[in-house]
Parts: sequence; structure tokens; C-alpha cells
Amino acid sequence: MTADPGGPPARRRGPGRPRQDEAEEGPGTQERIRLAARSEFAARGYDKTSVRGVAKAAGVDPALVHHYFGSKDDLFAAAIELTMEPAAVVPAILGDGPDGIGERLARFFLGIWENPVTRAPLLAVIRSALTHEAAAAVLRRIVLRRVLERVAADLDVPDPTFRAELAASHMVGIAVLRYVVQVEPLASADPEAIVALVAPTLQRYLTEE
Repeated sequence: MTADPGGPPARRRGPGRPRQDEAEEGPGTQERIRLAARSEFAARGYDKTSVRGVAKAAGVDPALVHHYFGSKDDLFAAAIELTMEPAAVVPAILGDGPDGIGERLARFFLGIWENPVTRAPLLAVIRSALTHEAAAAVLRRIVLRRVLERVAADLDVPDPTFRAELAASHMVGIAVLRYVVQVEPLASADPEAIVALVAPTLQRYLTEE
């Protein structure tokens, strides 16, 4: 990089650092990258999605993606967290107390799977988690620890982690059979019918002594 003879020396960018004008784009750029990442992971899966591809979809330099999100694994986690929104979800599931928490959890979980926009990235997570440890780690961290463990811990019951894992196994199993493998009649069942049958079991997992 050549400096202007009449001005101060030009500053070099460090590895992975964006240009100053790029960095100043701020949170709007981060959100655009997250949305692009969610779309790319949903369409291509974990294995075939690259940071460069996400950057191209978002219209930014790959260095800016690394600057905001670090590794591909971190970018994957950010894209899935955009779908799950744990900060908003946990209070909604907890509600006013333990009564009805099983129904609220079942309704939330099925709701994000029934929505085509949020279903696609979750399908990418489930499929990728079967073959990639990084994707499995994202599933554990966001679905289990960021959502279900926080819910169980707030209920002040014994063995909250174990209870959260039981609830997670139940809901992820439903997701695999209904949306990935598409086993009938579960695949075409009315979501409300599923909620009605599943909610009492989740309630027992999370609240019974």
C-alpha cells in the first residue's frame, strides 16, 4: 500500500480485519450477514456452505464475515440462533409459571418447524448434526442449553439438565420423523393434534418431582 507523500503513512489492515468504511456499517451489516448465512446453510447444508459464499450472498467482503462472526462454526451458530431467538423464547415458554409449560414448549417448537422460513435452516441443522460434530454442537448449545436447560432451571426441579435432555429428545425425535424422514401419519398430522398428545409428556418431564 503506497502512502501519500504529503500526508500521514497509510495504515495496513490486519489479517481478517475489514476496511474502516466496511466496519462502520455496523449492526445492519451483521444482520444482513446472518440472514444470508441462514439462507445459505438452509439451501446448501453445513458441509457445502462456505464463508466466502455467505459473504457473496450478503454483498460483503469475506474478511468482514470473519471480523463479525469468526469461524464458519460461529457463523452457523449465529444463523441458527436467528431462527430460535432464545432470548425471547425462554420467557415466553416460562410464562407465568409451571402450569401449561409443556403445551407452550410443544407449541413453540412445532411453530418454528411449521413456518417454512424457519424450517429450512432447522432442517440443515438436523441433517448436518448427524454427520458433523460442529453442527451437533450448535444443536446442543442452542436447542438444549440456550433454551431447554434455562427453562428447566427456572422451574427449580431436581435434575434440570436430565429433564431438559428428555424434553429435547422427544421434540427432536418428532422433528426428524415428521419433517426429515416424513413418516406417515405423523408427517401430515394436524399440529394441534400433536401438541395435545405431546404436551402432557413434556409437562411431566419438566415439572413432576
